[in-house]
Amino acid sequence: MSTPALSPERATAAAVPPPMPIARLHNVTRRYGNVTALDRFSLEIYPGEVVALLGPNGAGKTTAVRLLLGLLSPHSGSAQVLGRDPRDAGTRTRMGAMLQVSRVPEMLRVGEHIDLFRSYYPRPLPAAEIVRLARLEGLENRLFGKLSGGQKQRVLFGLALCGDPDLVFLDEPTVGMDIESRRSLWEQIRALSAAGKAVLLTTHYLEEAD
Repeated sequence: MSTPALSPERATAAAVPPPMPIARLHNVTRRYGNVTALDRFSLEIYPGEVVALLGPNGAGKTTAVRLLLGLLSPHSGSAQVLGRDPRDAGTRTRMGAMLQVSRVPEMLRVGEHIDLFRSYYPRPLPAAEIVRLARLEGLENRLFGKLSGGQKQRVLFGLALCGDPDLVFLDEPTVGMDIESRRSLWEQIRALSAAGKAVLLTTHYLEEAD
């Protein structure tokens, strides 16, 4: 069964990327039964870059993210983050992820979610900084389950930043957001890039990749 091709489009804050990638997929093949999600797919991401994986639903975007997060293993090829296996515990603390399908308790308040996620990391960002970056001012005492879809996405974005990660994965991050919220998130992604963070963004919106 043929699979739509992924197209990496990249923008970088630095004129010349450093020689060593922060994350790398090399000739990766990953299958689900008889369906080939990725077929000898290669990708490199450098510090300060925003790399957008473009492709329709089913093209393998989420599979690529899950391989770099260490949630899946390739059937052939290799996946590395910071020169190591992405399943390494030390490597995981330097990554942050906002996945397309995320489950967090709806009866916790936004501030409680932030405190919980910060506790997972050895050197987390201050809670106030996470609130500022994710534009969550005034929502700290709101129950997650009472938020709008766009507000929930902003909370999940903030949780992805809790560990002050070097590499951030954003899988279809603007689903459910209105246009102003989407533009605000794009501004924050640019700020992460300017700070030297690497961002892997999956989307099927050409405007978003631009």
